[in-house]
Amino acid sequence: MAGNSYGKTFVLTTFGESHGTALGGVIDGVPANIEIDLELVQKELDRRKPGQSAIVTQRKEGDEVEFLSGFFEGKTTGTPIGFIIRNGNQKSKDYDHIKDKYRPSHADYTYDKKYGNRDYRGGGRSSARETVCRVVAGAIAKQILAQKGISVNGFVSAVGEIELKSNLTTLELPKEENIVRCPDAETAEKMIDYLKLIRKEGDTVGGVIFCRAEGVPTGLGEPVFDKLHADLGKGLLSINAVKGFEFGSGFEGSKMRGSEHNDEFNTDGSTKTNNSGGVQGGISNGAPITMKIAFKPIATLMRDQKSIDTEGNEVTVQGKGRHDPCVVPRAVPIVEAMVAITLLDHLLRNQTTHLA
Repeated sequence: MAGNSYGKTFVLTTFGESHGTALGGVIDGVPANIEIDLELVQKELDRRKPGQSAIVTQRKEGDEVEFLSGFFEGKTTGTPIGFIIRNGNQKSKDYDHIKDKYRPSHADYTYDKKYGNRDYRGGGRSSARETVCRVVAGAIAKQILAQKGISVNGFVSAVGEIELKSNLTTLELPKEENIVRCPDAETAEKMIDYLKLIRKEGDTVGGVIFCRAEGVPTGLGEPVFDKLHADLGKGLLSINAVKGFEFGSGFEGSKMRGSEHNDEFNTDGSTKTNNSGGVQGGISNGAPITMKIAFKPIATLMRDQKSIDTEGNEVTVQGKGRHDPCVVPRAVPIVEAMVAITLLDHLLRNQTTHLA
């Protein structure tokens, strides 16, 4: 499938480029007769869209989704859900200066070597704009999961070296009250000031998103190659700019002894601690699923960089266009979407484990 589809039972296939006519997708495997609020799908897209605050790219896109199939009278039909999001504010001329140049740490060079051509307008298929399709599928998945008592929530826990100093696994504060989507107001203000400085300097910075899924039933995940946390890792690492995925105790767990790390049972089967992050043996154990996702600094800088052109000559790549100084505020709904898609896929797959 050439890497454009994700999932085995709940399957998302996406298409389109950053500066093409539209992006879109097909979602297959959605059960019939499920009520879906399409306005909530649009609200999820609004959380991801550009131009929403002073610390993100000022490209203006309505990101309005048009559903082409799969719904009738407010319910799913059980047939493929087709949708498109039209591009409306492309400024392709902003990229004429890199037509024959490779931008450092972008996919320009690798795409050219793989395909023998590349769409240099905003990165084409390699652009993070592709993630708009994931948010559509994730918004549908979140609504189906919610009907089963499962929730997925993420927030920004770090921007550069500014880190939220709280117990992330129990933090319940609202995350949508500020433009950086950090649940602590004081830390959020520091992050916002820092991002404004970074943007003024024409530079970029990375960050971390923490995500927690609650209400996940015991038994999701396959025992060998399709372990639940392995599929979550694949889905999250497929997001543009993601460089790290940490699950449960993560790297800190490598410093602990087994006597510290083991999650002892309560009499009802729950555990006293959750170092496992909600998954044991690749299968969910009913505890909250906890993850950290690390994003690198965006590769496009508003300053000149040394590089090479398609002939191998040394050149200077000029910083132009409209870009985020940090991806993490807009990436929160994308992270939530990939987690929801993966969980729903495994929930539906799990229906085949036992005959009624």
